[in-house]
Amino acid sequence: MRVATRSARSRAARAAATVQSPVGPLHGLVDAFGLDTVLLAAIDVQGRLKGKTYDAQVLLERLRSGRITPEMCGYVIGTDLGMSTPQHGAFASWNTGYGDIALLPDLASARLLPWLPGAALVLAEPIEDSWPHPLAPTTLLNQQLTHLAGLGLNVAVGIETEFILYEGTVGQAAAAGWRQLRPATWDNRDYAIDQPSTIAAFSRRLRQVLGGAGLPVEAVKLEGAAGQVEVTFPYGEPRLACEQHLLFKHAVRATAEEHGLAPTFMASPATGVSSGMHLHVSLYRDDQPVLGSGREETGLSELGEQAVAGLLEVLPQTAPLWAPYVNSYKRFAKHSFAPARFAWGRDNRSCAVRVVGHGGGLHLEVRLPGADANPHLALAAVLAGVRHGIEAGLKPRPASEGDAYRDAEAPLIPRHLADAVRTFEASTLAADLLGERQVAHLSAVARLDVDDHAACVTNAEVERGFAQA
Repeated sequence: MRVATRSARSRAARAAATVQSPVGPLHGLVDAFGLDTVLLAAIDVQGRLKGKTYDAQVLLERLRSGRITPEMCGYVIGTDLGMSTPQHGAFASWNTGYGDIALLPDLASARLLPWLPGAALVLAEPIEDSWPHPLAPTTLLNQQLTHLAGLGLNVAVGIETEFILYEGTVGQAAAAGWRQLRPATWDNRDYAIDQPSTIAAFSRRLRQVLGGAGLPVEAVKLEGAAGQVEVTFPYGEPRLACEQHLLFKHAVRATAEEHGLAPTFMASPATGVSSGMHLHVSLYRDDQPVLGSGREETGLSELGEQAVAGLLEVLPQTAPLWAPYVNSYKRFAKHSFAPARFAWGRDNRSCAVRVVGHGGGLHLEVRLPGADANPHLALAAVLAGVRHGIEAGLKPRPASEGDAYRDAEAPLIPRHLADAVRTFEASTLAADLLGERQVAHLSAVARLDVDDHAACVTNAEVERGFAQA
């Protein structure tokens, strides 16, 4: 992950402004590109785009006249993967009647979607009583950014994520009952330049459509698992980085369909396979990086050490934000390049928090979130940890050297979502940093996944017990 300086980012922004932009006021995009379709979407707890499709001219006319206040069923920000809600939830359930919530469209940030010809996307903010909805993932992230700004700190974020490509479309995989899926590559092709033609064509097309949407990628490469691809995005403003990640997933699915491929962002789609979403975080004060100091052992400043200490205290108590599903915990295995302990270290990929980079580019890489995480929620947990460490003046335990999987002094990552939810619910620190209502809401959503799996008999159980039990 290459960390851009503030001046380099400013030069890039000025250069981008000299050409026709795929991002801007909605009416300008509709006129400039002859668009006929607008997708108006909010972001749900799972990090999916949920909304409605509008005729572009009709939506513009209604918005100009003030005759429309977009709404959607409020359960959109309170469901699990299968669109179920807690039976007795205080927010969205039969007890509340499943009422609507209002949406505030951000027309100035409308974005062209080259993977959907003739279409643009407008993101909308869920609203409650004329304020950003307190349970919306975007609100949780914005609150943490506001707290850090109050400390005089600005944040820059870069996201790199992995996913697996399988042969055949998602529809074909569903028709086969998700069985006998064949990865698009058959061996470890990590960093390989010689790629199967299907993968090379997919990668090229993905870079083209993302660039056309104003979302240029830094790099695309094959990873260690069969069929695994990693995409790295440049550093940027945190909210934009998260939005970019969600649009990237949308583009991956559409582009893969074009090439007869099926992508998955599951954290562990097969035994021994794991896909992560690494968050690279830098802090600035008055445009100057503040995490590094050039100290011999780790290169961290005192503030940088406080940030690490806060992460090691808060992230164990907020796991449902960065590992939200039962499957998420299958990824945390020894020597898998996913962490198994809450350890930190200098340029050490066996750690949960990796200090990486040099000089002004020194930053923190949080390797805990899986590819299945909502980046807004995962980053909110990370920034809450950074904030707590700085405000409390914490000091981290000694850095792990060598194999952090064997560092017995570092606590183990939970093995099950149920354990993580219990810790999250009981954490007064999580409630102080994120809000009691927010912790209760996210815990209730996570428990839906626990309950769904608890009632299911898996193939692995049958294979292990059919003849032996």
